Amino acid sequence: MLITTLKSKGLLWPVIMTLAGVAILARLGTWQLERLTWKEGLIANIAQRAHSAPINLANAERSKRSGEDIEYLRVKTTGQLLHDKERYLFAFDSKFGSGYHVFTPLERADGSVVFINRGFVPSQLKDPAKREAGQVTGAVEIVGLVRRPEQPGTFTPENDVTENLWYWRDLDGMATSVFGQEEPLLVPFFIDAAAEPPAPGGWPKGGVTRLELPNRHLEYAITWYGLAAALIAVFAAYAVSRWRRPDA
Repeated sequence: MLITTLKSKGLLWPVIMTLAGVAILARLGTWQLERLTWKEGLIANIAQRAHSAPINLANAERSKRSGEDIEYLRVKTTGQLLHDKERYLFAFDSKFGSGYHVFTPLERADGSVVFINRGFVPSQLKDPAKREAGQVTGAVEIVGLVRRPEQPGTFTPENDVTENLWYWRDLDGMATSVFGQEEPLLVPFFIDAAAEPPAPGGWPKGGVTRLELPNRHLEYAITWYGLAAALIAVFAAYAVSRWRRPDA
């Protein structure tokens, strides 16, 4: 009997443990391949949304109320930018270094407000007086991508409302800090303004949305399958040595 032979060679429990380990590692590898398929679909969906013709913001709001996923949807709207109510989210740009994303409320014709991430400014241009050309007045059309509010990570600093320094996209916090208890009807998401057309004077620089998502699932799958293969190889070497021992 196979089981009896394995017991006599001291291999029964090593076989059981090896099979269990290989099964777990192979399942992890398969799970990563499933995640790879999901991630590739998500990336393709983001690319399709981000480069499609913009839809009216009102349509995006209706989709949001219906429970649809509208993240990265390209939208357009018109209104007046309330430059005196800018909020500043700490950011880093590979070319200009540390700075801020400028979030400006846009008041629409119906009195509702949507926060626009107009783009990046370096630290030395945080003061609006140093970029007056970009403080456009009157009715403007904004085209950009829908972004939902965030929740802070474990190591994300607290937003400093008093100093108007933000580390994560807290829509409710920004709105309350701007309007207090008289908060207007608020669109429940942000819009990241597109890079084109650029703001007069060049600042803020729009188009800051990161469309690239980390996708290392194939690498992880190969790692798990590789560990499973290594476990089999180690067990095989051990089993051969045990099998050949005359006293086993």
